Amino acid sequence: MTREDRKVLAGTLAGTTIEWYDFFIYAQAASLVFGPLFFAPVDEEGSSMATLISLSTIGISFLFRPLGAIIAGRFGDRLGRKRMLVLTLLLMGASTTAIGLLPTYATIGVAAPAVLILLRVLQGFSAGGEWGGAALLSVEHAPRGRRGLFGAFPQIGVPIGLILATGVLWIMSTALTEDQFQSWGWRVPFLLSLVLIVIGHLVRRAVDESPVFQELRRRTRTSSAPLRDLFRGDSRNVLLTALIFVANNAAGYLLIAYFIGYGTEALGHSRPSVLLSTVAGAAGWLAFTLYAGVLSDRIGRVRTFQIGYAAVFVWMIPLFMLMETRNIWLFAIAIIVLTVGLGLSYGPMSAMYAEMFPASVRYSGVAIGYALGAILGGAFAPTIAKALVETTGSAYSVGGYIMVLCVISLAAVSAVKEPRGDDLGIAQRSAA
Repeated sequence: MTREDRKVLAGTLAGTTIEWYDFFIYAQAASLVFGPLFFAPVDEEGSSMATLISLSTIGISFLFRPLGAIIAGRFGDRLGRKRMLVLTLLLMGASTTAIGLLPTYATIGVAAPAVLILLRVLQGFSAGGEWGGAALLSVEHAPRGRRGLFGAFPQIGVPIGLILATGVLWIMSTALTEDQFQSWGWRVPFLLSLVLIVIGHLVRRAVDESPVFQELRRRTRTSSAPLRDLFRGDSRNVLLTALIFVANNAAGYLLIAYFIGYGTEALGHSRPSVLLSTVAGAAGWLAFTLYAGVLSDRIGRVRTFQIGYAAVFVWMIPLFMLMETRNIWLFAIAIIVLTVGLGLSYGPMSAMYAEMFPASVRYSGVAIGYALGAILGGAFAPTIAKALVETTGSAYSVGGYIMVLCVISLAAVSAVKEPRGDDLGIAQRSAA
């Protein structure tokens, strides 16, 4: 791996880590504190409606991710990719910091949830513009035969961001009393985004000095065709990329947002122990995502995905069996084993998506497909999971829901012709 390779991978990893830290800290706060702080009036009769509404705001942002992908693709071609990646990073950071400063319903009334939702929309817009650029930056400059490994780096920004978000919440939950956490402690993780944004900007500024990045920026001036060209020739691949991502994103958001509330409210575990279990799960997700990138270079992207989705499908019922024992150690084990399938069905994604589209529509195709898959998958997964449990009285219904999505995603990825080794339309070196 050359010095330039390391710069590119560091830039994509730093950016996606910070973006997803900001995105996930909201999801976890929505599960833990936003219900009583911002949607309290709907809970006057002791229902759990405030938490359900709070969880639904996680999904609202997903609806704006395709818009972020479209605009970032278009202006990234005109202004350069570095500028758009920096702008999305700054927009995400500003939105997250503003949430940390936002007064609650008790202070400013209905304006509080309204502004909260607006800031969440801005987070979704930013996330939609981030992933496609970071993924292509890694994959298109990988040595042929190592695209899976290089493409896994922006992917592991997700579990690293989750580790950071959950770790900070764990520290605050452990160091503060419940009243302190509810009063002001939950704001600290949002305000820390300012520090991360500065670090991310410095790393990405170094990437801009790389000749490899400059070459990519020049090439991407014509890399994103108008949407009509994308859907005229590659609509099938856009649909497939969306469906391939559905099950992974839904199961991932159970780990990111739903299990934290479920573990504390339904199972009675302490908040710090549940957060620590989530950190352990995120560490497993990181390891298996990186391994999946390497594995996909050996056995193919499609086969790696198939193994991953089969593992998630098989584990769904045992996962809730272990959780229902109300033993915190078994709760943690259930989450960690889930990340085996999550990693195997996430690590090869950047490489496979890049290989599915020609260079002329690649940026738009990859970004829009990913954003649509997120809407269909994780956008309302925590809300659906909570509603299923309250309606059926059984957590196993959530397992059945994810199993159905696994079948859909498995069928979609099995319809893809193994793309490994195809020419990406740019000069690439061979793996040593």
